[in-house]
Amino acid sequence: MDTSIKTLGELKKSGYTPVSVKEEIRRNLVRKLQQKEATFPGIVGYEDTVIPDTERALLSRHNILFLGLRGQAKTRMARQMTDLLDEYIPVVEGSEVNDDPFNPLSRYARDLIAEKGDKTPIAWLHRTERYGEKLATPDVSVADLVGDIDPIKAANMKLSYADERAIHFGIIPRSNRGIFVINELPDLQARIQVALFNILQEGDIQIRGFKVRMPLDILFVFTANPEDYTNRGSIVTPLKDRIESQIITHYPKSVENSLLITEQEADIHEEQQAKVSISDMVKRLIEQVAFEARSSEYVDKKSGVSARLTIAAYENAVSSGERRAIINKEKETHVRIADLQSIIPAITGKIELVYEGEQEGPLQVAHNLLDKSIRTLFASYFPNPDSFKKKKQPGGPLENPYRSVIQWFDKGNSLQLLQDINDKQYETTLHKVEGLNDLVKARFPQTNKREALLLMEFVLHGLASYSLISKKVAENETRFSDLLGTMMNFSMGNDEPEEEEDFE
Repeated sequence: MDTSIKTLGELKKSGYTPVSVKEEIRRNLVRKLQQKEATFPGIVGYEDTVIPDTERALLSRHNILFLGLRGQAKTRMARQMTDLLDEYIPVVEGSEVNDDPFNPLSRYARDLIAEKGDKTPIAWLHRTERYGEKLATPDVSVADLVGDIDPIKAANMKLSYADERAIHFGIIPRSNRGIFVINELPDLQARIQVALFNILQEGDIQIRGFKVRMPLDILFVFTANPEDYTNRGSIVTPLKDRIESQIITHYPKSVENSLLITEQEADIHEEQQAKVSISDMVKRLIEQVAFEARSSEYVDKKSGVSARLTIAAYENAVSSGERRAIINKEKETHVRIADLQSIIPAITGKIELVYEGEQEGPLQVAHNLLDKSIRTLFASYFPNPDSFKKKKQPGGPLENPYRSVIQWFDKGNSLQLLQDINDKQYETTLHKVEGLNDLVKARFPQTNKREALLLMEFVLHGLASYSLISKKVAENETRFSDLLGTMMNFSMGNDEPEEEEDFE
């Protein structure tokens, strides 16, 4: 549209035809689909599930309820719908409710058009100004959402309280001809939810007994967490019945999608990017923590584990490497496995524990999740240590690749990895363990020195996660030593072992 148009008469001559906001979104969505444009760019993992469901709902001109656990991009999906609006629409200048010049709703706009006719001034509203959002809290009132009589306005304009012009409109009428979002809908008191019935179904609003017929033109989007139905509140059934499409959101179903989300959302400073490198393996370890948490018996599954956990953990891991480089006056470094101890604060604040988890304590649960992540991922990079625990192997016992490493610890040796040692000390310390470098080189012959050191450290953490060596984590160090009984529980491939059950 030509935004230079300033009066109603000019708008009529331009041939402009108004459409409802849902029709407008539908029209623009159809165009994007035809041109194969991304409708919700940056939303990863929803390409075959939530996004198609949302597109179908918008094509059907439905109001939408996004139902899902925390950190599932529900609000982001709603906010991106503004990209499906026209860039500008004309409104009656000075209108509080974005009156359509051809179909005015408010008393103000009707009176102005009646007085000035084709000379009625027109303003242009950008799509970014057509979005309203309200977080539902118990203190939200009908006046906040719908409106109330404004005594100051009535006094200033010398109006009776019975005059429609004395109304102060709430956030919903002010979002007319746009998108309005209510987050955490179950937190809204039931009596407030009831006030939305007519707005959704008939387009009416009632303020202090005023019979105001205002067929508001709004796309409503609601978000809710299933946890809320039992813990805090619920969506009243008649309101839920009036929301045409309920779309279930979910967490990333693959580590690859989770990696993309974390790297996209993590706020890494330019100085950190230049100084600290982070390997794909460490990134996957961080993502695996969230997957382990979502299946942990200690974590409340109804509450969920937000993608914000891995984003914050990623940022902490990079900052841990940066801090060490600054202390040691090194120009560059990489994130080590030991640096993942720094992600514990990002875990403890983002998981809700069940009773058993509370008994363990959030700190211990976080450490357990990190150890489980290492154990899960270790078998993707190195032979599964459990396969060497089997006492009867067809064709004789398998050659245990970890034998020399474990034997070094069994001789009474221990290894202390301080959190803030420089890269040279880090290298010297790891090379003390006999057979550790040979093990990594045999498995990854093409790896460079930095990657080899990281893999050497990974082997130690991995063996500890399989209870083959001992690992003790203190405030500023990780200490590896022998595990009492290792020789009894782990076949070295030497003498004929005793009979014992297989570990699958």
